[in-house]
Amino acid sequence: MTTRRTFLDILNKCDNFHLAQSRLESTEKPNLYGFALNSSETSPIIGLLRPCVFEQLEAEIQRSKERNEQPVWQIRSRPGSSKPVVGFAYWLPEGVEGEQARTTAMKEMCERWRDARVFEGVIGASKWRDELYSVYVDPFGPRRDQELESEGKINSNFAFEMERAATALFGLVTSGIHMNIFQEADGQIKIWVPKRARTKQTWGGYLDNSVAGGIPSGMPPFEALVKESMEEASIAEDIVRSHAKAVGSVSYYTRTPSGWLQPEIEYLWDLAVPPGADPGPFTPKPLDGEVESFELMTFDDIISKMHEGLFKPNCALILIDFFIRHGHITPDNEPHYMEIMTRLHGRFDIDHWGI
Repeated sequence: MTTRRTFLDILNKCDNFHLAQSRLESTEKPNLYGFALNSSETSPIIGLLRPCVFEQLEAEIQRSKERNEQPVWQIRSRPGSSKPVVGFAYWLPEGVEGEQARTTAMKEMCERWRDARVFEGVIGASKWRDELYSVYVDPFGPRRDQELESEGKINSNFAFEMERAATALFGLVTSGIHMNIFQEADGQIKIWVPKRARTKQTWGGYLDNSVAGGIPSGMPPFEALVKESMEEASIAEDIVRSHAKAVGSVSYYTRTPSGWLQPEIEYLWDLAVPPGADPGPFTPKPLDGEVESFELMTFDDIISKMHEGLFKPNCALILIDFFIRHGHITPDNEPHYMEIMTRLHGRFDIDHWGI
C-alpha cells in the first residue's frame, strides 16, 4: 500500500538538510569542512566538503609538492572554528584572470578524477554532463550575465565555472529554471505534466514540470528557459518570449541518499494559454529524448500523484509553490502553510558554513 505524503512530507523530501539545526541537535559539529574561495582568513565560504573530498584535496596538495609544482589548494585554520578550511591558493591571480585560473584548475582536476574513477558515483563517465555551471561568491548576488553599470563597478560576484556533475562534491549552490504550462479545459485549470525518459541520468520515469533544466554558465535564466522550452517541449521561442511570466523562485537544500549536498535555486515561470487561442503552439511535445510523454492533468490528478511520490522531488516543490500562488493551497486548508512558505525560500544556513 502506497503511503500518502502530505505537502510537508513532500517539502521534507527535497529540503532535507539543515546545517544550523544539526549543530543544535548534536554536541559535535557536523563532519563537514568549509570550501573557501581563497586562502585568506576573510575569504567567503562558498561550499561544504565531506571528509572524503577534503582528504582528496589534501592528496592534491601532496601531489603538487611531489611534482615540484605550486599547489592549487591551500588548507588553513579559520578564526573561531576548530576545523580547517580549504580554498584556492594565494598565488592565483584576482579579477578576470583569477576566474580563468580557478576554472582551469578545477577543470583539470575534475577531469583527472573522472578518468581515474575517483568519486565515480558522482562524476564517473555515466554521470558526467559536459555542461558548465557558474559558481558565485554570493549565490544570492548578481549573476555572471549581469553588469553592475549603474553602481559604477563591474560584476565581481562570479568566481569560476565548472562541470555540472562535480558541483555536488563541493556542496556548491547551483541554479535552474522551471516553467508550468497551464490552460483552462473542461471548466477547470489543467497543467501539462511530462514524464521523464527512463534513460535519464537522474530520476528516470518520474513526473516533472512542463519545462525544466539547468542554467549553463554565462546564460541568463530566461534565455535558458527559451532554450529548454524548445529542446524539451517543442515550444517555439516566440511563444515563450510573448507569454511566459516570471513568478519568482524557490531555494532548498538537498542531501542526496548518498550523502552529497546540493543546495539549489530554481527560477520560476508560468505560461498560461490565452483564452480562445489555438492550443497547438502551446502544446508541449517531446523533442530531445529527455521526456517520454506529456499529459494534461487536473490539479486533483497532480496532487494525487504528488502524494504518491511519483514526481521528481524538486518538481513537486515547484508545484506546491504554483498551488500556493494560484490560491489552491491556503492558510485555511493547509496546517503547515507558514512553515512551507518560509522554507520554499531558504538561505541554506550560509551563515554557518564556516563550521
